[in-house]
Amino acid sequence: IGRYILTPELFTQLQQTAPGAGGEIQLTDAIQSLLTEQAVYGYQFSGTRHDCGNKIGYLQATMYYGLKHPDTASAFARYLSELAVSSK
Repeated sequence: IGRYILTPELFTQLQQTAPGAGGEIQLTDAIQSLLTEQAVYGYQFSGTRHDCGNKIGYLQATMYYGLKHPDTASAFARYLSELAVSSK
């Protein structure tokens, strides 16, 4: 969802980061390690955040934006309504 702006040093840190949760190299572990070498900044925003790191989160984000976008909202809402009725 594009919530990071990463400095080039982070990519070196990722190469040195051991696998963590789920046997995967975790971006957050690399960021935490980088904090010992340089400042890391964040930006707090107001708005809707979607976790697209799992199937349900991805589907929720897709539906949220499909229902919000003016080009797709009406047709997508009709489709979901028809789908809900037909699955009963």
